[in-house]
Amino acid sequence: MNSSLAQPLSAQGFDTGAKIYANLGTPALVEHALQKGEGRLTKDGALLVDTGKFTGRSVKDKFVVRDAVTEDTINWGTINQPMTPEHWANLKADFLAELKGQQELYVADLFGGSQPEYRVNVRVINQMAWHNLFIRTLLVRPTAEELAEFTPEYTIINLPSFKADPARHGSRSDTVIAVNLTEKLILIGNTEYSGEMKKGVFGLLNFLLPAQGVMPMHCSANIGADGKSAIFFGLSGTGKTTLSADASRTLIGDDEHGWSDTAIFNFEGGCYAKMINLSAEGEPEIYATTKMFGTILENVTMDEATRELDFTDDSKTENTRGAYPIEYIPNTSEKNLGPPPSNVILLTADAFGVLPPIARLTPDQAMYHFLSGYTAKVAGTEIGVTEPTATFSTCFGAAFMPRHPSVYGNLLKKRIAEGGATCWLVNTGWSGGKASEPGIKRMPIKATRALLNAALDGSLNDVEFRKDPNFGFEVPVAVPGVDTKLLDPRAAWADPEEYDRTAQKLVQLFVDNFAQFDAYVDQGVKDSAPGLQAA
Repeated sequence: MNSSLAQPLSAQGFDTGAKIYANLGTPALVEHALQKGEGRLTKDGALLVDTGKFTGRSVKDKFVVRDAVTEDTINWGTINQPMTPEHWANLKADFLAELKGQQELYVADLFGGSQPEYRVNVRVINQMAWHNLFIRTLLVRPTAEELAEFTPEYTIINLPSFKADPARHGSRSDTVIAVNLTEKLILIGNTEYSGEMKKGVFGLLNFLLPAQGVMPMHCSANIGADGKSAIFFGLSGTGKTTLSADASRTLIGDDEHGWSDTAIFNFEGGCYAKMINLSAEGEPEIYATTKMFGTILENVTMDEATRELDFTDDSKTENTRGAYPIEYIPNTSEKNLGPPPSNVILLTADAFGVLPPIARLTPDQAMYHFLSGYTAKVAGTEIGVTEPTATFSTCFGAAFMPRHPSVYGNLLKKRIAEGGATCWLVNTGWSGGKASEPGIKRMPIKATRALLNAALDGSLNDVEFRKDPNFGFEVPVAVPGVDTKLLDPRAAWADPEEYDRTAQKLVQLFVDNFAQFDAYVDQGVKDSAPGLQAA
């Protein structure tokens, strides 16, 4: 791969005396990371790294510069926090001073987006070799010919050594992620968590693409043998990566996509999967990547003597991760592209044990549940806390959406209506009671896959459906190969009246959460709200 830059850093106004390692390939970057003590090799050759005190994104330390471009286009609030142009100017000056003093820098020129008409040219400048390997793995890698003519449009500078000053820079702490959409520059300081770069590009595309009529999505996507594609929305832990990595279907991507007039296209060229409790039996395709050279494993525990990995150990974090090129998964789309989807899947992990394993949605119901972005977590270990915790993350990715949620919701509804996609809500959570109760188990993955396969091949449309009394969507009554009791959550509970009470609580949580969107949706979506039942 070309190891020079078509446009030098100086042409961007970045002055540094550092030795520049430009567009290095995987072997060289792994070698640099090992030489610098940034990571270690596992028994099977993956690169194991530790991300320091940050094992996830620092959401409260992310800011967007508020100026003429962003004033009326950004949905300002706790997610999209404003930074003044004055604070930005100070931050940028100090960041570039830090950049100037570096001894070595790694630069990668990459694409955000696989469909040429909608991709953006992104240059990433790193202090750490493994960070450069990570972003090179996760974004779309240009050909040698494309690199020879590459002109960066957006630039990310990631300096873990930089410590912000809240008084001078307008930050919350000494960690900062600052986005300037006018200057097309993202600055990341004082965090080694690599996901900040990946999500920085995702946020950028989420801002740019709606203006072009393209729906940006936090979802996975794959294609069946019949040539029809499906997309899977879902928050972390709901099965987005697991269910899309199906050997019988062609993977387009596991996390970030755009829906244009002509295609579903992956924003990335790699995958970033959760590793906690990973097993060869449960997720064979993903497990196999942990034994491949070039895979990066973050915060996974390793036996120092044998170099064997322990995926069950969450002592560092539950958010252990693996980054690998998408081609490490068998049967992937050559160009990370597929046709517009025939099926839209909304994934949730319902710890209340109320939702059925699958339900068919109308376009209005799909928009309602998309804007809701519901999942639920198991009750915590705190004494006396026995109720599951509901999580509503708008558009199944509120943390990455710079525009108002209604922009994305209306785009999705328009795309579904124009393309005639069938929409499904799939619950990968618990059945027969609340997750916190003894003996209550998570939905069997075999049942989930059987129901999904029936939905995707069209056979599920031929079975008998009932209308759910709480949520109003359609639920299959019987499906070959699936326990009928599983399809009726109320019947699976030992105490049906307790189910009714719990269902009413969940319905109310939905209604209360959706109040924020009432002014932005039409009557059809409002009428799709779950109805409160008499006690």
